[in-house]
Amino acid sequence: MQYLQYIYSFIKKCLVFLFVFLIKAYQYTISPLTPASCRFTPTCSVYGIEAIKKHGPFKGGWLTIKRILSCHPWGKSGYDPVP
Repeated sequence: MQYLQYIYSFIKKCLVFLFVFLIKAYQYTISPLTPASCRFTPTCSVYGIEAIKKHGPFKGGWLTIKRILSCHPWGKSGYDPVP
């Protein structure tokens, strides 16, 4: 049983690293080429990194997806911290 927990923990850490890496790659490559358009503070990419580091790849990823989907002209805006 201890072995399975170790494997789960390792996979979780790898996914956190992968997701954060992908967001950072977006921040450094694609984001500078587009105009600033995020309606929230912190920005969606910063929110994603914070959520994934705080809640893990599954819940943090879900929170990030919900945040990105709520970023549209009729959605809310303003300060929205990671819960």
